[in-house]
Amino acid sequence: MAVLTIIEESRTIRDEREIRQHLASTGIEYEHWDLAPQIDQNSDADAILSAYAERIERVKHQGGYRKVDVINVNSSTPGLDAMLSKFSTEHWHDEDEVRFTVHGRGLYHVHPQNGPVMALEVEPGDMIRVPRGTLHWFDLCGEREIKAIRFFQDPAGWTPYYTESELEKQFEPVCFGQSHLPPEKVTAIPWPGVK
Repeated sequence: MAVLTIIEESRTIRDEREIRQHLASTGIEYEHWDLAPQIDQNSDADAILSAYAERIERVKHQGGYRKVDVINVNSSTPGLDAMLSKFSTEHWHDEDEVRFTVHGRGLYHVHPQNGPVMALEVEPGDMIRVPRGTLHWFDLCGEREIKAIRFFQDPAGWTPYYTESELEKQFEPVCFGQSHLPPEKVTAIPWPGVK
């Protein structure tokens, strides 16, 4: 389930209904879908699109999306850092950014016109629609992997338009979900007086 942090207010929201309501007040749509039981981290794009076909068609119809695909990146993806640098700088698009997370975790920072910057950590089952023109940026969480269904209105895909504000440099790309640290980064610290 997603975690929403309003950084300026030092406020974290973990309740699905509250997350949906808060995001809706800024024009962002959020849903949590049940995961297809036959899909796991090794499922290919065809299997994923087939498992979610009914929901995909509903979203396509509601938003006028004409193309869907599956993005699959992980720490061994060639050129990952260069790819992420395109997303981790504040930008906007002239079409919606719509993603359904199938595997992995990511962090959207959203800079709405009518409020403070918010950080939305998404994980499997989270569906988000960031409307066209909304300022935002995206980072992967510590595991550096995500598999998501992407929806496009323009079959050629979307183009990022960078603000060059450097606002993203004021915010840490830190995820605080249930597994916010990768296992190899966790170090046990002994309790004083306990051997």
